[in-house]
Order: sequence, then structure tokens, then C-alpha cells
Amino acid sequence: MTTQEILIRAKAATRRLSELTTQRKNTALAAMADSLLASTDAILAANARDVEAAVGTISEVMVDRLRLTADRIAGMAQGIRQVAELPDPVGRVLEEHTHPNGMTIRKVAVPVGVVAIIYESRPNVTSDAAALALKSGNVCILRGGKEAYRSAAAIVTALRDALASVEVDPDMIQLVEDTTRQSAHELMTAEGYVDMLIPRGGAGLIRACVQNATVPCIQTGTGICHVYVDKAADMDMALAILDNAKMSRPSVCNAAEVCLVHQDIASALLPRLRDRLQSPDRAHQAELRLCPRAAAIIDGTPADDKDFDTEFLDYILAIKVVEDITEAIDHIALHSTHHSESIITDDPEAVDRFTAAVDSAAVYVNVSTRFTDGGEFGLGCEMGIATQKLHARGPMGLRELTTYKYIISGNGQTRG
Repeated sequence: MTTQEILIRAKAATRRLSELTTQRKNTALAAMADSLLASTDAILAANARDVEAAVGTISEVMVDRLRLTADRIAGMAQGIRQVAELPDPVGRVLEEHTHPNGMTIRKVAVPVGVVAIIYESRPNVTSDAAALALKSGNVCILRGGKEAYRSAAAIVTALRDALASVEVDPDMIQLVEDTTRQSAHELMTAEGYVDMLIPRGGAGLIRACVQNATVPCIQTGTGICHVYVDKAADMDMALAILDNAKMSRPSVCNAAEVCLVHQDIASALLPRLRDRLQSPDRAHQAELRLCPRAAAIIDGTPADDKDFDTEFLDYILAIKVVEDITEAIDHIALHSTHHSESIITDDPEAVDRFTAAVDSAAVYVNVSTRFTDGGEFGLGCEMGIATQKLHARGPMGLRELTTYKYIISGNGQTRG
């Protein structure tokens, strides 16, 4: 099926989806979760072919991002079930008031319509996006990367079969077969068919969508995330948070890429951080990219200017020693992608300054940046992490996939 044919079918499906009750949507979601689990062997077989083709062409951490396991598929199914348990965002009365002439004006949440998602090598996005779109009353068009196409196709087959089994139109979930740049461009310029475009991937993909899209586009999640260790930090807490934020899964957008350390504790913290992140007992050791002041304390790779503007998505951490919290805030303002930043401190005044001044979608106090995630925020799963300010910001869940319309009721009012 061509991309244009998919666009036409998706637009037609929006009318049928608008008629589904909350109960029918939840029944469909339960069937989708069951079908994913029942199709585990087929999905894993398709994923194994994707992984085999990718090994040697993309980094090891990106291969991990691509790889599925039975546990990861079970997690995807659980994410769908969590979405089913959430309140239906459609039909919520956002505002209501009575006009002096007696008519009632209500602002009511409604689906966006057709949501297109262009994403790269994360197969779980396929099921997350489909579940969120269905529950919020939207049709989704999924355009995955070529590295994960077999995996995405197997997942979509399971999801569409589930919809058909409960007499819900399978066209509410569409997968673009063409993985060339042409199909991405078609989605970016599909006026009249695509109501919202969401890119999920690296900086290049997001930049291409923002610059070339003629349909409404959400700017999502390149994550140059910072952890600032203040002079009043608990040292053990700081080490544990930095370890988790950098090393637990470096290929995701909420992983820390930069550590800023107050000069008063740098000589005590950095040797312990180096020993922890480069322990020979670890499966992976972190490469440390050091500013001159950090390099005077520990050994590592000298950092150049681009290291503080790079989303490494790897076991690499840039480290800078700063004079005080003011320099830390200024550095973040200059280099952040406005995704997630954290301060480690026991000083309430420092907390207040940092949380007020740092202009990112998620700002943490004594917590790892790895929690910026729809599931962790109680959204079931997420459509992406919006780093812009209009309409949506942070993890995009069900409510961020709705817009609104005004419904005005009266008894014959006319305007003079």
C-alpha cells in the first residue's frame, strides 16, 4: 500500500473511531495486549532478523534499543493495559459558563484526528503510540525506521488482528511500508490528512521534521540532560544518581549527558565518580570527557566545545567544574535541549533558584533524570517527550493527544 493510500484510509477511519465508546476502546486495548503476548514468538523472530542486520552498522547501545525480549514484549503489553485503565480524555468539560443571554458555552476535549509518528529503532514505540492514539480517539500512522521495520510490522499485525477480533476498524492503526525519506516527506506535507506529526528519534530527524513539515509538528526529545552536583550535595546520593542517570540505559533521551560539579566538592567527588563509572567489575565503563578544571583532578579525555552540545546516547559523560550554582544555571541555559535537568543538594535556597531558573520540561531535585517517562509519570506510556512550550511539554500522554471544541447550547438565542 502506498503512503498516499494509507493517508486516505487513515482519514476515513477517524469518523468510525469517533463513534467508539470508552468501553469499546478499553475492550480493544485489552485485545491488543493479549494479541501482543500471543504473538511473542513471531515478533521475536522478526526482531532477530532486524538485530542481525543492524549489528556492525549501528552502535552497541543502539542495538540494545532495537532488541526485543519476551520480557520487553510483556512490558509493552502491560503498558497497553495501563492505558486502558486511565480515564478517557475525550469528552472532558474543560470549561463551562453561562452567557448573559442564557446560552451555555462548554469547552470540551476532542481527539486531534490523524496523528503521524516518525520514529527510529525503538520497536516499543509502535505499541505505545497505537495504544495512546486509540484511547484518545485518534488514528495513528506509524512510520518506523528501516532498522526496525520487520519488528514494527510484526507488532502492527498483532495489533490490527486484535482490533478485527473485537470488530473495531483495523485501519485505526496504519504502518507505512516505505522506509525511505520520501515517505517521511509525504507525512510532513500531508495537509488535510495529518493533523499532528510527532518525530521520535535523534536530532537530525527532529530537525528535518521541524524545518520541513507543513502540518502541525511537535518538537520532541533530543536529550542533552544535565545533573548539577551542588556544594551542599550528599556525596553518596550524588554518586548513585549519576550512576543511574548515565549508566542504566544510555541510549535513551532521559539519560544524563553532562555532569556539572561545584568547585568546592569537585576534588572529593570526581575521583569517586571515576572509580565508580570505570570500575573493572562493570560490564561497561564510561568514558569521561573533562573540562580543564576536571582534568586537573582526574584522568580522562579532554573535552572540546561540542562535547557539551552532544547527545551521546552512549557510555560517555561530559564533566565540567563550575564556580557556583549561577554558572551551572547559565551553562544549562546555553547548552540544554530543555528536556530534563537535575540538581543534587541539601540546600533549600539552591533548590528554589534551580527549579525557578532552569527552563526545561522536567526539573528534578535529588532524583535521576531517568524518570522522564510516560509510564513513570502515571501516563501509561508516552507518545514522546515534548521539549517545546506550545500545546504539550514533557511526556505526552492521553490529554496531550486531544484538542478541544466549543459546544454552545441555547433555546433560540440570536445576536443583535
